[in-house]
Amino acid sequence: MEPLLIALIVVLLIAGLVFSRVAPALLFTLAAAACVLAGSIDMQMVLAKATNDGLVTLLLLVMVSIGLERLPWLLTLSSRLVKGTLPTTLVSLSGITMLFSAFVNNTAVVATLAGTLRKTPYHPASKILLPISYAAILGGTLTLIGTSTNLIVSSFLEDMTGEGIPFFAFLPVALPAALAGLIAMLVMHRVLPSSSEGPLQVNDFLIEMVVADDSRLVGKTVMENGLRDLGELFLVELVREGRLLTPVSPEELLEAGDRLIFSGDVSRVGILERFHGLSSFAIDQGLLGTNLTEVVLLPGAPVVGRTIKDSAFRSRFDAAVVGVRRDGERLSGRLGNITLRAGDSLMLAVGPDFQKRSNLARNFLITDSSVASHSLSTGKGLVVTGGLFAAIACSIAQWLPLATGLMFLLLLMLWLKLFTTAELRRRFPFEIWLIVSSALAISQAVMESGLMSHVMDALSPAIAAVPPLAMLVAVYILTLVMTELMTNNAAAALMFPLGYAVAVTSGLDPMAFVMAVALGGSASFLTPYGYTTNLMVQNLGGYTRGDYVRFGWLVSLAYSAVVLALLPRVFPF
Repeated sequence: MEPLLIALIVVLLIAGLVFSRVAPALLFTLAAAACVLAGSIDMQMVLAKATNDGLVTLLLLVMVSIGLERLPWLLTLSSRLVKGTLPTTLVSLSGITMLFSAFVNNTAVVATLAGTLRKTPYHPASKILLPISYAAILGGTLTLIGTSTNLIVSSFLEDMTGEGIPFFAFLPVALPAALAGLIAMLVMHRVLPSSSEGPLQVNDFLIEMVVADDSRLVGKTVMENGLRDLGELFLVELVREGRLLTPVSPEELLEAGDRLIFSGDVSRVGILERFHGLSSFAIDQGLLGTNLTEVVLLPGAPVVGRTIKDSAFRSRFDAAVVGVRRDGERLSGRLGNITLRAGDSLMLAVGPDFQKRSNLARNFLITDSSVASHSLSTGKGLVVTGGLFAAIACSIAQWLPLATGLMFLLLLMLWLKLFTTAELRRRFPFEIWLIVSSALAISQAVMESGLMSHVMDALSPAIAAVPPLAMLVAVYILTLVMTELMTNNAAAALMFPLGYAVAVTSGLDPMAFVMAVALGGSASFLTPYGYTTNLMVQNLGGYTRGDYVRFGWLVSLAYSAVVLALLPRVFPF
């Protein structure tokens, strides 16, 4: 009975990750709690998994990235590399992005580059941003610390065997695969849209205005009020007493309290101020002017999953949402009632305290470099860079565990006042911690309940008849598919126990399968949802979901082919 109960918990977890919008951290936590209630594991085991050495290393790396993302070298180099032809720019930018992503969290690398590259006058942003995201993914596979996926897999391996993955163990397979992916990007870059093409325009936002009770617009038609021909703004919907009217007829009479939903260039929203009694929250609060700032909502932000109205947006950030844009999707209804999703582009009218808020980096990628600029001085940059490489060198030489080196680097950053302890507390990666610790606990429950033994016993005849290479390919492809359907971290956490068990049951060395899970878990080149960096650039570059498939299929194929060709040779069965 117990194995069946654990099997049901795992199936429900996977179904929730694939088909629901519930946060993965919550789903994993609930599944771990269910395993405790089922009696397969106890709370002492859960707490032990929460302090796994590999997981602690991962958490320290994420916190250290708060300082590393402020290093000045990446922006300095990138600004010098965008002035050549587009292929030359793609090669040089992708190369430098891959190099930095091997040692700095690749999400931080893309966050640093995205705002600046989006505004470069030399090439359309849509021709650069998605290649940069893919280059960051490829670069992150090169080392243990380049991506959270590698560290999560190392955490699981350490939990199983007492020893994690060496720092550069990925390099013999990942580097040729990354270069193959880079070549594929150069071949396919012509299919990327230009910024002026496609249904999603760079400045195409949803904007909401309200008709006041004393407005002179009341009682007149849309046409009579001159609301039909506003150039770069178009009236698409009208919300009246909870009813949605769309399309809006030119002969529609306006009433007090009507909410007018416009679409278009949000920078032209000031035009609407000239209409008597037509206002928005930003106008009422005196925020609307030249202080418009565009941000992208990051995965894991506390406001994700909440409506703009319910999230207390103004008090949190000293900013009012003027416009929303999402993945080319037709947003409808009142602006305040839209449920925010990761990857949404928001146009904010910001108050004087906006730049002083310490919770911005956890919630947003700020695409206005004048607001987001917080690079370190050259002196501090050299000290932090030296500290990072010292921590890595000590780990490789086995003088200090990597976690110890990262801890000292974190203390160095605090001493240099790169951030405060309060900011560190706010940026603590609770979501990653909950996912990985819960996944480790669930994996233990699968083992302790006997479920894995039953599954392996049932599959043993089939496994014995399948060549090891075919099993390796199956584990890799299944991991890749799960990454595209959920997230890289969730896919790696779910697939490691299966890949490891298949190898052990077959009497094979498990390292090739472990690496297949790690490298497959990072191979998100077909959707915006499998990897955070892909989601970050989606609205900034004006990409549709089809753009990811058109540009990414050859990248995914080239990367995967090289990985699967080299894994059995570098890590023999």
